[in-house]
Amino acid sequence: MIDKKLIPYGGLKKEPFSGSHNGMRYFFQGDDGKNSTTFTVYIYPEPWCFEQTPDDQKESASFPLSDEGMDQAVAWLFERYEAEHDRWTFALQDMMHTVKKSSPSV
Repeated sequence: MIDKKLIPYGGLKKEPFSGSHNGMRYFFQGDDGKNSTTFTVYIYPEPWCFEQTPDDQKESASFPLSDEGMDQAVAWLFERYEAEHDRWTFALQDMMHTVKKSSPSV
C-alpha cells in the first residue's frame, strides 16, 4: 500500500501528504505546523479530495512524529484497509459512476 520511506515524517511539519490505495484515500498532516510532535492520518473513500469529503465519512488516528510513529501509522492504514475491504472496493467501483450533478452548461 504505502512505503513509509516515501513519507519523510519531518516533512509533515511543513506540508500534508495524501494518496490512495484501491478505493481508500489517506491524508497525513502534522498537528501543529513547525512545532508538531504528532501527526494525524485520515482515511476516507474515493473519489473526492480530503476537503470535499464529508467529515462523517472520515476516520482518523494520531501518532507521534517519529520513525516509530510512522511505523504505527502505516500499520494502522493496513489494518483499516483490511477491516473495511468491502467499503474500499465499493468506493473504487462507484468512483467510475460518479457524475457531478451540477456541471455548468457550455
